[in-house]
Amino acid sequence: MGKWKTAVIIIGLMLLISSPVFAEEGTTGAADGSMSKGLIGLGAGLAIGLAAFGGGLGQGRAAGSSLEGIARNPGASDKMFVPYILGLAFIESLVLYAFVIAFLLRTKM
Repeated sequence: MGKWKTAVIIIGLMLLISSPVFAEEGTTGAADGSMSKGLIGLGAGLAIGLAAFGGGLGQGRAAGSSLEGIARNPGASDKMFVPYILGLAFIESLVLYAFVIAFLLRTKM
């Protein structure tokens, strides 16, 4: 339960620190679209950050499960290798897809 409390505290601090992103100076900010540019940048950052986080978790779990399977049955390592590499390639392709989306969002600014 201690890990969850630490994670909640860290996320809360990040939200408090990042709140000045939404502060605007004067009333001319809405007319030139600076708020939408900031939200597009925030969306691009969140897209690639969450994709990298999820991809890292997915690849870690896939590697752990594959190594556990090989440790339990070393004779099946040849049969497990190709699906393992394919799974890692699919996970990585999703992360690259999110990177392309984040890049396209950044060019809209």
